[in-house]
Amino acid sequence: MRRLFFAATALAAALPAHAEWTGKSEAGLVFASGNTNTETANARINMKYETDKWKNTVGGAALYASDENGKTANRWQTFGELGWKFTERNFLFGAGRYEEDEFSGFEYQTTLSGGVGRRFMDRPNTTMVGTVGAGYKFFETRSSFDPVTGELIEAGRSDSEVVFRGTLDFEHKLTATTSITNKFITESGSDNTFMQNDISLQVKMTDVLALAVGYGVRHNSSPPPEFKKTDTLTTINLVYDIK
Repeated sequence: MRRLFFAATALAAALPAHAEWTGKSEAGLVFASGNTNTETANARINMKYETDKWKNTVGGAALYASDENGKTANRWQTFGELGWKFTERNFLFGAGRYEEDEFSGFEYQTTLSGGVGRRFMDRPNTTMVGTVGAGYKFFETRSSFDPVTGELIEAGRSDSEVVFRGTLDFEHKLTATTSITNKFITESGSDNTFMQNDISLQVKMTDVLALAVGYGVRHNSSPPPEFKKTDTLTTINLVYDIK
């Protein structure tokens, strides 16, 4: 969580004063004590700067959870995309993503990519934007051990591969105060395919504050032995519009 806070602070300090950046930040906390002691925290920030020719986005996310036995989740990621519009609906992009996840089987995953995108729908209440491209992924896997004997099953390794990258972002306003968003990304290579889908229902309470209920699914097709392929996350967050 501290890494995401420091990264967001540094990003805000580096933004040009004249640039009209807008975005959203959200966070949620859960603490339980008594028969069980648990702590859960998640935070996200997404910033966007758009002109007639450019659409640039940067952001980050973090997740932490623990119980009586120790940490059960510890993940953070940063991402950014630079887009140049060559027609009203079509654009070229360059993107980067970095993440560390202590419980995914990967020490880190870094992807640099580029390609083309299109704004398929651009209505007052509905937008849908997709991209396709290719890039290069660098990653390091964690060592896996037998849960009974503790013997090493597979040693961690560093590797890289060419990947196909695709995204699809959808947003629809159900009412003046309620909206639904869905963000999908996939990075597919010969060694592993990473997919993530996040859907969120947001209800505005004021001009800048909203309550959001979200559900996310993350999938790695080939994690190291003893690590699960799929993780899910349900969140209830307070959202703040940055205008």
